Amino acid sequence: MSDLSAEGAEKLESGQESPETTYKAEVQQDLSSNNGPSKLAPDGRTELVPQPTDSKLDPLNWSWAKKHSILFILSATAFIPDYGSATGAPLQLPQAPYWGISEATVGHSLAGSTFSLAGGGLIAVMLSTYFGRLPVLLWLTVIAFATAAWCAGAPSFNSFMAARIFNSLFDSAALVSGLIYIQDMFFFHQHARKINIWSSFFVLAPYLGPQLAAFMITSLSWRWPFWIYTIMTGLCVVAICLFVDESYFDRTLPPDQQPPRKSHLLRLIGVEQWQSRKQRVSFFQAVLRSFRAILKIPVFFTTLHYTVIFAWSVGINNSLSIYLTELYDFKPKNIGFFYFTPMVAVLLGELIGHRLHDFIADLYAKHHGGHLVPEARLIVLWIALPCQVAGLVLFGYCYQDSYHYMISALAWGLYIFGVMVSTVGLNAYLLDSYPEGAGEVAAWLNVARAIGGGAVTYFQTTWVLSSGAIQCFGIEAAICAASMLLFIVSLQVFGQRLRRWGGSIER
Repeated sequence: MSDLSAEGAEKLESGQESPETTYKAEVQQDLSSNNGPSKLAPDGRTELVPQPTDSKLDPLNWSWAKKHSILFILSATAFIPDYGSATGAPLQLPQAPYWGISEATVGHSLAGSTFSLAGGGLIAVMLSTYFGRLPVLLWLTVIAFATAAWCAGAPSFNSFMAARIFNSLFDSAALVSGLIYIQDMFFFHQHARKINIWSSFFVLAPYLGPQLAAFMITSLSWRWPFWIYTIMTGLCVVAICLFVDESYFDRTLPPDQQPPRKSHLLRLIGVEQWQSRKQRVSFFQAVLRSFRAILKIPVFFTTLHYTVIFAWSVGINNSLSIYLTELYDFKPKNIGFFYFTPMVAVLLGELIGHRLHDFIADLYAKHHGGHLVPEARLIVLWIALPCQVAGLVLFGYCYQDSYHYMISALAWGLYIFGVMVSTVGLNAYLLDSYPEGAGEVAAWLNVARAIGGGAVTYFQTTWVLSSGAIQCFGIEAAICAASMLLFIVSLQVFGQRLRRWGGSIER
């Protein structure tokens, strides 16, 4: 191993991050650019996939500090979209009399914001593929900062509604860039843990936003939660400017043909990426890749499954303040404290998942000659499913039969824990299956969250009132189980053949 590669690997790989067994990835090993002896991690057993080059420009050779500072900034920026979108949930109560409209009408801004997150992610990945990761991340986040301030200062409800839609459209970049950077910067056997860190931020965001907003409106104007959101977005802009770098690196090119890197500022604003654009795909191809990705059956099935398991969390979150007020006579401060439930569930999912995903991968590899296929990432969903089903069913009984609020908290937390574990497993599966399309698969999972969640807000409350919470949430639990049996089992049985038959996202 060269001195440079050894140094990069040593900083990136610690004994804590080395898997207990040596395994090769079925798909990812094809990305190796090394034709000689394989370079290994410091444990002496784990083959590095993809193989790092000897170039200092290779993101795999970046220092541990640089990689993880970028990962944290991307995670924090990915936190912003769902945080801002969900912040409006408890604000419906003070906004309705302020605008002189009904709470249901105010709720349309939340639905519009949620749906816009879907389109924003697809736009971001198309632009990133053509113009480069860093400039698209920066400029879209700058626009998100401006539209966040627009939300806070909107003079009318129509202006506020427009601001919310445009804000969600432009602040989705990190929701897809995160998986791209993880693929670019980290080795295969590190992916699940890094995805676990990144995804915990955006799964946590829809609950921290309403919690802080609920606390703030007890003594402040409804505008203050949006001003805080604006400040948070501005801090992300500053962090991107100071610490994030362009991670695109073409491993098919020899070192002397790699685009030169002259200035961080020029990369930040996109000048260097524009000068080397002919070495990447055309804009038409960048757009086509996203639509080609969803035509792959594994991506399509995974997206459908994520839609139905995540959607109910948005529905519950949207109507929670009404539910808690009716059932337990909770005030805004009580509602704010109740939001600790999903946050604890997400943190438990992150802590347990930090070891769980690698443990399952190691166990699979030990029983399959050191060979790991992407479908092994789906095994963890069988641990998540009982939590989702039990949580939803129990929540229905709590709502309808007025169980103690602590039982409601347990049910909600159990369901969110299952969603968190599934989120990491599904992202890891698609990244392992289509490493060349990390951004595209992340964008479609983002579409699943946004479309599913946005749609549920229109009918779940009415459904509960007409059919009862037990039937409503019981059917939702059954849909989760049916989706698992239909889509995930199909991928576990036929996934390898479907991937080989469908081919790469690039063609």
